[in-house]
Amino acid sequence: MSQSEQVLLIRHGQTEWAAAGRHTGRTDVPLTAVGEQQAKALRPLLAELLGDTTASIVLSSPMERARRTAELAGLSVTGVDPDLAEMDYGAYEGMTTPEISRTVPGFTVWTHPLPGGETPAQVGERADAVLSRVGAAGGTAVLVAHGHLLRVLGARWVGLDPTGGGLLALGTAAVCVLGREHGRPVLRHWNLQATNG
Repeated sequence: MSQSEQVLLIRHGQTEWAAAGRHTGRTDVPLTAVGEQQAKALRPLLAELLGDTTASIVLSSPMERARRTAELAGLSVTGVDPDLAEMDYGAYEGMTTPEISRTVPGFTVWTHPLPGGETPAQVGERADAVLSRVGAAGGTAVLVAHGHLLRVLGARWVGLDPTGGGLLALGTAAVCVLGREHGRPVLRHWNLQATNG
């Protein structure tokens, strides 16, 4: 099996819920005007990061906010992957961390159960499946998805437990580059923002 030379991760642009800090898993919230501008601003950054390389595979989450971000960033999506959907927050969908913390002190998605939702380990299984598929494709892969899912994916790339994603902050319309150094997986760039976004 060949291995991906590098994997670019792109978090979708701003949505109203993201701007408000609301957990947005399976609710298909569209980009705001700011989010659309952020996505367009990714074009030069992606051109710089990719250089003369052509992505061998460009996968998007099924959610409109991810697919629209890919389109505005000038990417041609080769496939929609349900494993790139955001973490399922269950009963906490649409709520903010401070709201949840009123009844669950110290709450984070990394340390507390999500009633009716997923565990970080379950998200990690999906992330591992995606990495396995893009690894088999070889070359450079681009994945357009969501904050918590991509943080877990970054953690898994370097061999951390899925909860290690809690250590990797990721803004909207941010780009990360997973690569290799001396054959070992590394986080080459994390949370890059377009300068004119």
